[in-house]
Amino acid sequence: MKKALTALWDFLSSRLNLSEDKADESLIVESIKKDASFKGVNLWTLIFAIIIASIGLNVNSTAVVIGAMLISPLMGPIMGIGLGVGINDFELLKKGVKNLTIAAIISIITSSIYFAVTPLHEASSELLARTNPAIWDVFIAFSGGIAGIIAITRKEKSNVIPGVAIATALMPPLCTAGFGLATGQWYYFFGALYLFFINSLFICLATFLIVKHLKFRKKEFASPEREKSVSRYILIIAILTILPSIYLAYGIVQRSIFENNAQQFVKKEFHFGKTQVVTHSYKFNDGKSSIELLLFGQHVTELQIDSLRKKMFKYHLDSTKLIIHQGFDARQNIDFSEIKASILEEVFSAEERKDTVHHELNKLEQPLPEIQKEIKLLYPEMTSYSLYRTVVTKMDSTKNDTITVFDGKFSRRPSSKERKKIGEWLKERIHADTLKTVFE
Repeated sequence: MKKALTALWDFLSSRLNLSEDKADESLIVESIKKDASFKGVNLWTLIFAIIIASIGLNVNSTAVVIGAMLISPLMGPIMGIGLGVGINDFELLKKGVKNLTIAAIISIITSSIYFAVTPLHEASSELLARTNPAIWDVFIAFSGGIAGIIAITRKEKSNVIPGVAIATALMPPLCTAGFGLATGQWYYFFGALYLFFINSLFICLATFLIVKHLKFRKKEFASPEREKSVSRYILIIAILTILPSIYLAYGIVQRSIFENNAQQFVKKEFHFGKTQVVTHSYKFNDGKSSIELLLFGQHVTELQIDSLRKKMFKYHLDSTKLIIHQGFDARQNIDFSEIKASILEEVFSAEERKDTVHHELNKLEQPLPEIQKEIKLLYPEMTSYSLYRTVVTKMDSTKNDTITVFDGKFSRRPSSKERKKIGEWLKERIHADTLKTVFE
């Protein structure tokens, strides 16, 4: 048994050995020091990469954002900080912190200027994704940092660094912070900075661990006193940086666990024949967390809601407040979802009264005109649309109507004036007597 374990250990050690193919240590250090500097080419590259990323986030284009991250030089100073801590190089540590701060400020200013002048001011899904870090962001940043520093220490360079730049997503949070600053939305600003800090910190930590593992030579000092002094300063800085990060990471873990429990609770317990969850909001706050749901369909009784609340302990949601909005008593909580709910509620009613809507079904079979090319030309910001007819049963009479429904998704939500104009054009174009429009 002992021989088998020894053989297994030898096998794994040979396979996972990072010392093989390691580049010359002085060349690695020099390369990281060079990339840690932000002036000249690096600075101009950063500015234009930020502009590209801001445009990509603004128009909700993932491909453009990825392209911007590929040319971003932000990894340099972050790895410089990790290396500085690992080899006791206080000057490199200061240089890395200074240049990362300069890069972050310039990035936020550049993106703020862009978002201040762009005509598109709606927050896209790409922007919103950069305001609320999850535990997965910590894992991605840490794993990406390890992959990045390992790639840098190799003799043969690979395509790992571009992949790390994309995975760890350092630029989008800075662009989102600029958006928050330009529009006065401080939730976006601080949420994005929080994500940038988390990503940077765990990339630094990964760099430090690999540098220690590879046993890089520590910087030599003229006197032992000077070495102790520098080591002390680095230790203090490391502790002041790591302690808040531990607290923040703990908060991210707690929120992720809460959101997962809340999702499981809603998914497994909210099964009612003709009632569905339209929207949900999971708000995590230590001791004051809440689950807020908007339902449509058949009314859920207070007795049923009380029964649901009693089941929350099974999902470790004992202290979580359950808030449920039903019907149209909660208009202030509904945007386009309210319109969708009304349409679907009418469809459910129609199904229950099939004997009164049979004569309307023939209208549903009438073909609708093909308008894709025209819409693409007139409204290039539209990303997709649905156009269909449905039967509406009026609850206060036996009369049924067939209406045409248009559901359009946009890269930015059109203004009320634009929505009215689109609705009028559609009604005229498809010759619809009754048109219901939904804009997202």
